[in-house]
Amino acid sequence: MLPSLGLALPATLHDFQIELANVDVGANLRVSLRAARHPSESMERLWLRVLAQCWRWREGIEQGPGLSDPDAPDVLARDLTGEIRLWVRVGRPEAARVQQEADRNRRAEVAVLFDSPRRMEAFVEEARAAGLERLGRVELAAVTPGFMADLAGNEDRRAKLSLTIVGDHLYVERDGRSFDGPLVRGYIPGM
Repeated sequence: MLPSLGLALPATLHDFQIELANVDVGANLRVSLRAARHPSESMERLWLRVLAQCWRWREGIEQGPGLSDPDAPDVLARDLTGEIRLWVRVGRPEAARVQQEADRNRRAEVAVLFDSPRRMEAFVEEARAAGLERLGRVELAAVTPGFMADLAGNEDRRAKLSLTIVGDHLYVERDGRSFDGPLVRGYIPGM
């Protein structure tokens, strides 16, 4: 058995070439996106970050540091002064942490893209039980696990695809395959 040298594995860089049509925000453009995948990050979570960036598209949007900095947003956008104007978390965040970040970034739009509608429902219940009323301003959405499995089924470091977001639906064409899935919206009732 070899002794551990305490060396961390490096992140893997993934390159995404996306023909993006996001009807909700009036975007129709080519996006060249590079995202570093932490050694402990699943392909599903990497794709969730890519989808979040396309879902909340605006000029200057970028990937956060990912799992290497758990307190940083997964996707963000800054204004010309450097102030964060968009703060997005993906996956399975804790409701109290999201409220803390929403409070810290009062002038920013805050959103969460969950890895399943079931996880989004659990988040809403957690927020209601804890009385986290300021989460009412946070935009919540989820994609289905089957849709994520289709996206993450190929672990190539380079991906070329077209993504169309229309209302509450996502359409993808990749490697000669077409698939789609709902973008399930959520909210915290009474908040």
